[in-house]
This record gives sequence, C-alpha cells and structure tokens, in this order.
Amino acid sequence: MQGPSFACETAAHRTIHVNGLALHALEWAGPAPGLLFLHGGSAHAHWFDHVIPPLIGRFHIVSLDQRGHGESAWPSPPSYRTQDFASDIDGVRAALGWEAFVSIGHSMGGHNTLAYAAWYPDRLLRFVIVDSRPSVPKERLAILRQRGHRALRPHPSAEAAVATFRLVPRETVAGPGLLAHLARMGIVERDGGWVYRFDPSSNHRREPVETWDLLSQVRAPALVLRAEHSPVLPPPLAERLCAGLPSAELVEIPGAYHHVTLDAPRAVVAALEPFLSKARK
Repeated sequence: MQGPSFACETAAHRTIHVNGLALHALEWAGPAPGLLFLHGGSAHAHWFDHVIPPLIGRFHIVSLDQRGHGESAWPSPPSYRTQDFASDIDGVRAALGWEAFVSIGHSMGGHNTLAYAAWYPDRLLRFVIVDSRPSVPKERLAILRQRGHRALRPHPSAEAAVATFRLVPRETVAGPGLLAHLARMGIVERDGGWVYRFDPSSNHRREPVETWDLLSQVRAPALVLRAEHSPVLPPPLAERLCAGLPSAELVEIPGAYHHVTLDAPRAVVAALEPFLSKARK
C-alpha cells in the first residue's frame, strides 16, 4: 500500500465548531471533491488509517471524530439522536466550504450517512455505506443502552489500557499492529488513570432513526460494502437496502468481518476507487 503506514502520520489536526461542540478531525489537503469518513459507535477517526493512504493527494479528505467520540467534545446534556449526528455532518460540510461531497460511513457512521443522504439530498455527490444496516434491532439497541451505563474503566498506564483493547464485535483478522495503534489513538489520561476516549452516553442515549422509511428521499448514487462474515449486514438485508435506493451498487469484501476497514483495507480501497472516480465527472 502506498503512502504512510498510518494515514494520521501526515494529517493535519483540525477543530471544527458545530452545534456548540468542538469536533476534532484529521485532514489531508487535496482537490475536490471532499471525502468525509465517519467511524462507527465507540470508535474514532483513526479507524480509516489503513484505508486513506492511497487516496491522499487525490481528494480533500477529512476523517471526523463524531460527537462524543475520539478527541471531539461530549454534548451536555447528552444528545445522540441520528438528527444530531446528521446536523453535525452538515455543519462540518459548511465549515469546510464544500457545496457537495462524498460521505463514507462505517457501522454507526453508515447509518448517519444514510440519514444524511435522505435529509440533505442535494449535498451529497455520492455516498458509501460500509457494513451498516438501515435500522438497529430493538435487542441490539437494548444492549447498547445497557453498556452505556458502565463507567469508563481507568487503567494504571497507557500500556495497560492498550493491552485490554477489544473490538465490538470481537471477530477480526486485523493485524496486532493496527489494533494496538487504534488502542493508542483511542485512550487519554484522565484523573490519574488511562481511559478509552468516548462518552458512555453515546451508547446509553443513542436514538437511531428508522432509515428504511427514508430511502425514497435519497438521490445520490450509493456504494454498499458488506463484509463476507458480517453478522450486521447479511446478504438479504444488503440486497434489500440496494433495491430501496435509486442507484446502488453492492460489493462484498471477502474474508472480512464487521470491522472491514481494519480486516481488508486494500480490498475496501479497490472497491472505493472506481466509485469515487465517478464523483469527479
């Protein structure tokens, strides 16, 4: 793979003030169109650090820490509706001076991207849904909200925090070096201990919308990426999603689990490139 080992090594760190929050982003300068990468729940902007390197210099790229995640601020009182995330996305778009752009969202980020595509149909050139489903099942939402009651666990050192890092869901074929990098980028020292850098209320107070009802409002072409071994987006659900969109292409990433940008970054880039090339036309 061309470029740096991790994309963040060449990124500029940018703070964007939107909806009363200071949102942190990694940014790489380049020509239009803009690409906005949106991570999943309890994750952060570095989830794309092995996907972005081949794209650097070819697009204006921003990987955002969404509200309550990574280095971005936590809303007070907690507010984690899909509408809040979508409003943040549009505020970031305006702050970057983008009239229209391409959004690439994994998991929760894909859900937020799909809602944004419906609510702001003229502001996306195209969009990519990466192993994300249009609705969150009630039992899954209940688990998320229960998990959100847990306080952040402090660790005595950064090394101890990194050693306990686990993905959710846990299945992955990502290398240990990448997982350790994600752990290091996702922790912070606070009150004498090292904790993971996200607001537990982003799970406890999560209020996702039912985006099946919004598909008819979408106008932009879509690329849907599903991981071969994903429990989140099985083939029938992916096919139904594509059938409900006005223009959608489905690509399966072989050998990958839900965290497909970690498991198979080269295959993700190979799927993205022909789709992104059409955004220039």
